Amino acid sequence: MVELTADVGRFLANVRFEHLPPDTIQVVRDAFADTVGVVMAGVDQRLSVILRKTLVEPSGRQESRACLSTRLVAGPDAALLAGAIAHALDYGCQTMSGHPGGVIIPAILAEAEVLGSTGEEMVTAFVAGYEVWCEVWRRNKSYHQAGWHPTALLGPLATASACAVLRKLSAEKAQMAVAIAASHSGGLFSNFGSMTKGYHSGMASRSGVIAARLAEAGMTGGADALENEQGFLTAFSSGGTPDRDSPSQLGKEWYLPRYKLQFKMHPSCFFMHRSFEGTLKMLGDRKIDPDEVESVEVEMGRGQVTVLVHNQPKNQYQAQFSGQFGIAAAVILGKFGVPEIADEVVQRPDMQAFYPKVKLKAVEAFDPRDPVFSPTESVVMKLKSGEIIESGPIATIPGYAAEPLTHDELWGKFRECTQQTHTNAQAFELFDLLQQIEKLPSAHALPTCTTIFQD
Repeated sequence: MVELTADVGRFLANVRFEHLPPDTIQVVRDAFADTVGVVMAGVDQRLSVILRKTLVEPSGRQESRACLSTRLVAGPDAALLAGAIAHALDYGCQTMSGHPGGVIIPAILAEAEVLGSTGEEMVTAFVAGYEVWCEVWRRNKSYHQAGWHPTALLGPLATASACAVLRKLSAEKAQMAVAIAASHSGGLFSNFGSMTKGYHSGMASRSGVIAARLAEAGMTGGADALENEQGFLTAFSSGGTPDRDSPSQLGKEWYLPRYKLQFKMHPSCFFMHRSFEGTLKMLGDRKIDPDEVESVEVEMGRGQVTVLVHNQPKNQYQAQFSGQFGIAAAVILGKFGVPEIADEVVQRPDMQAFYPKVKLKAVEAFDPRDPVFSPTESVVMKLKSGEIIESGPIATIPGYAAEPLTHDELWGKFRECTQQTHTNAQAFELFDLLQQIEKLPSAHALPTCTTIFQD
């Protein structure tokens, strides 16, 4: 059995900006831009208001800007709020069974303001956290099936790792930060389709900040908290046989160039995006009367079907995990943005009548780029006239690992996300700075948004 927890600590103590593979920098820039954008899109969500009024603002400590606003709050609470908002619309970047950007980046921005960290230090911290996420993830890939939310399990470890790098902790203290964070991991799959799923992301972000602070202050954890026979890997293993023996790849074989982030063009679980886009392409300019559709069969990976559990969604949160909603949106709405996911749209009689026509069919094949997906998906629509319309194999869509968003596509999403918080000029300034994050002298170089949290 390897000394995985100690290996993680040594990696975090020794990683430097100049060590990072050059082709990771643009991905990190995009991750910062995407995450800040989706935070701005979600600042007025109910989850945001509840957390801000109940937990964040009453604490009174003033360290970091809450979501780059004029409100100063405690660093851990800034991470909690932004981390939860980043996932409130399920619109943030995704890979390796979860949402690293929406967990790690809010914590980095919060702690960087406290520590005065440079852009290079923030980028290094993100890559370090991402690498730890992937190193632990690869040792057990069946979290969803066991009833866990992977973001809530891996997020505290990744965020504690990023904050350990920002705080320049020794190998021993970084090891303790990860061990402490391991006891913060949790988050039930059964809370998908509710505000608590977004709260998972916020808790994971906050927990990592706290773990690194506690470790720096001298708190200890189990030296083998990850690989112990009764440690993290075993506790969260669906089959009880996680990989506790293979050598760590940290700093040797970089994950980020191989397992790139995937950026969403729609505010929902990424598992339903390929079938939505494939249906749009399949129909082209043809307008289908939803009443004339007899049935739709969507073939996708078993891991995807496991997550898309809401067959008859009743609200925004359920629709974000409903393959039925995605197909209904393609046929009836022809688009799928933040306005289309609103409760009143999800509940429309024509949408509700269409959902039962859509069936998801699970296949066992998996995509090596991210094994939770199948290599391709397909949509077969049968009309009452007897006509069959087929999508054929759907392998990739814009934002998927094999088809990354262009600069213009990412800017378009960012501008849409900031419509209610920034003027066009302000949005472009913020986007441009995030696209050169490694050059910033500090997080304070990012402009304050004066139009949110003014109540």
